[in-house]
Amino acid sequence: MPSARPDVISLTDAFSRIHEYWRPRLVGSLNGQAVKLSRLHGEFIWHHHADEDELFLVTTGRLRIDFRDATGEWSSEIGPGELIVVPRGLEHRPVAAEPVELLLFEPLGTRNTGTIEDAVLTAPTDTPL
Repeated sequence: MPSARPDVISLTDAFSRIHEYWRPRLVGSLNGQAVKLSRLHGEFIWHHHADEDELFLVTTGRLRIDFRDATGEWSSEIGPGELIVVPRGLEHRPVAAEPVELLLFEPLGTRNTGTIEDAVLTAPTDTPL
């Protein structure tokens, strides 16, 4: 029997409490997966996650994700209500020409810059809202 009552999370309220870009905030977890919210604006760094897939679900704005591998470079664009799963090992770079709000699903402990350590953009992992 569950020991705690589940919380209802208002995305509007949660996003209003996030003031920094590129700093995901943990709003829940399930089965070892982190449920995070983040605000994005500008261009992130090229990076990959060696062992983690990532799901990006855009709630507001439009997000372009650039990809590259041994075959070349390409981009995908997603808007409100759309999602994309980035497979582990695939190098990618999110770009938000205008502010974007999104929900992320990824394993707990996943660093936002993957295998890259960046003095400015690497955020603490699993920071609660």
